[in-house]
Amino acid sequence: MNLPADKSIEKAVARRRSAETARKARIFNTRLRVMGIDTNALSKQVEDKKQRQNMEMQCDKAFDKLRLHHNDLLLQQETDERRERAALHTNLVQYWATHQRSEDSRDADLKCDLKGAVRITVPEGHLGPASMQIYQGDTNTKEQKKREQMKTERVLQAQIQDNERRRSGEKHREMLVSKELVQQDFRRLQLHAQEEERKKATLRAVSNYNEALAAEQVETLKEQRRREERENRAEMLHTLTSDMMTETPEAAHLGLEGRGPCRVPVDRWKGMSTEQLSIIQKERKEQQLKTQRQRDAEKAQEAAWHLHILKLSRTADEEQKKVSELRRNLRIQTDLHNFHLAGVQRARQDYLNKELYTNRPTKDYFCQFNTTSR
Repeated sequence: MNLPADKSIEKAVARRRSAETARKARIFNTRLRVMGIDTNALSKQVEDKKQRQNMEMQCDKAFDKLRLHHNDLLLQQETDERRERAALHTNLVQYWATHQRSEDSRDADLKCDLKGAVRITVPEGHLGPASMQIYQGDTNTKEQKKREQMKTERVLQAQIQDNERRRSGEKHREMLVSKELVQQDFRRLQLHAQEEERKKATLRAVSNYNEALAAEQVETLKEQRRREERENRAEMLHTLTSDMMTETPEAAHLGLEGRGPCRVPVDRWKGMSTEQLSIIQKERKEQQLKTQRQRDAEKAQEAAWHLHILKLSRTADEEQKKVSELRRNLRIQTDLHNFHLAGVQRARQDYLNKELYTNRPTKDYFCQFNTTSR
């Protein structure tokens, strides 16, 4: 028996292989994996969004049409109801006018003076209390109706007068209130006008004060200029009439009011005297001695300063030597500690490489990863 070969298994295997290939291409693609860009998925999302928007638009259009249809139905229903109510009212009025006239009622003899009333053929002596229509004290004469109407008119007239009095009282109160409001507005306007007047008066006073102050300042400036001009003229006059300009010979022998010793007339000077020369020599020697003393003091001060600087430099050198010794000792201790740590690290690495991890993985071990997408 030759049965056809079942190719469903081969198709399933081919389908799984194609799916695995597509999965590998998607997963092992660095750009898609790192940047996260999936064009197919994005396109599918855009299509789904457009389809959803189209469905929403269609639903909105359908709802709008349904709403308009319901509005038309409601309007038509209201129109039909108004037409039916109008027809029912017309029929009801016609029925009242045809079948419920006051002339055809049982008490038509009381209301319409026995016009169109049903005549009672039974004698009154045979009628009971339920057949009574008029009781004692009830009259149906025109005079009674007229009296009732006049009473009603008087009551209505009294009510109208009461209403008129109430309205007039309300108008009077409103007039008083409006008058009070007008008076308040008038008082407010008066206060506002007074406030404006006070402001204007204040502004005028400030303006007058500023003008007076400005005038005073102008007058002060003028007085200052005049005083300066007087002083300048006096100084010029004093300069023109002074001994310097007139060259008075007597002024050379007199002191000029605390301005130094007497001046020498150069046109008649014949030399210095012996006393003046001895005074000059004496002052020169004193100045030389003073200068020498200052120089000696400066030299002593410089020597003391150099000695102080020398002491400071020696102290600084000693401190620098101490710091250098401390740094050297610290560096030696650090080197010894690092040497010890390096020995411990080497021993640890030797233990890991030679005793613990003796079976190192080969290249085939690392090549078995990332071969499938599962």
